[in-house]
Amino acid sequence: MTVQSVCAVIITYHPSARMLENISQVFAQVQALVVVDNGSNREELDSLRAKKQSLGFQVIENGENFGIAEALNQGVRWAKNKGYPWVILFDQDSGISDGFVGQMFAAWESHPERERVGSIHPRYVDPETGIEAAVPRASDGGPVLPMTSGALMPVWIFDKIGWFASEYFIDLVDWEYGFRVRAAGYVVADSRQAKLAHAPGNPASITVLGHTFHPTYHSAMRRYYISRNSIVFYRRYFFSFPGWVLNIVYRQLHDTMVSLIVEDGRARKFRNLLLGTWDGLTGRMGKREGL
Repeated sequence: MTVQSVCAVIITYHPSARMLENISQVFAQVQALVVVDNGSNREELDSLRAKKQSLGFQVIENGENFGIAEALNQGVRWAKNKGYPWVILFDQDSGISDGFVGQMFAAWESHPERERVGSIHPRYVDPETGIEAAVPRASDGGPVLPMTSGALMPVWIFDKIGWFASEYFIDLVDWEYGFRVRAAGYVVADSRQAKLAHAPGNPASITVLGHTFHPTYHSAMRRYYISRNSIVFYRRYFFSFPGWVLNIVYRQLHDTMVSLIVEDGRARKFRNLLLGTWDGLTGRMGKREGL
């Protein structure tokens, strides 16, 4: 094992056959791979087990949905226990090109403060259009709100600042960890060469009374977690990063208003938004049933 030995962690949740092909792409570029499955059905698990048998990676079967944060923690713990100094994290629908992992390490090697780098992130490109997602940047040039998928991270960062926030369950897990890295005095960096194929969350636009909107079409369940976790996130990081938190508040208010104007299921989404806001204010975290 070398100082750049890396274990990939992929989280699956009802993966399709195409998504399972992403596993082969990733496994070809790393020294180890652990797939953490969050409650897929028997047929889906059979396909995942067949892929494991042919390639020889590790699978952790949770039997139910433990949330993205806890699944990531399980994968990172497995890699840490096996002695891998690096992890690279992926969603099941993210695709990489040849040389991706090498390009990520090259970004780390060339960084002037590489010993303080807590995470490195790729560029995010829509696989259908080739359009690169805009990423806001901090004064040091690093990305402010990068996704967890595609992130290359030294395992020591988890000893320094802790694990992903499992109480969030889903949504804002990546934002919270990135802000925690910065708050602890470490660096969030990115690679200008590595590209991650990742479909955006707003696949279609809609025009109403001459105004064009770009809804995210998040489910009512997601509206709950976004609302709740946002409140907790704002309260924790406002005084450390007031400018960026206010920017996020504006973006999320705009997104929420669009969803309540043009999306289907508005009544249920509004109800979950209010419920999430209340739970965020009162500190009720973890998985919420009955959404």
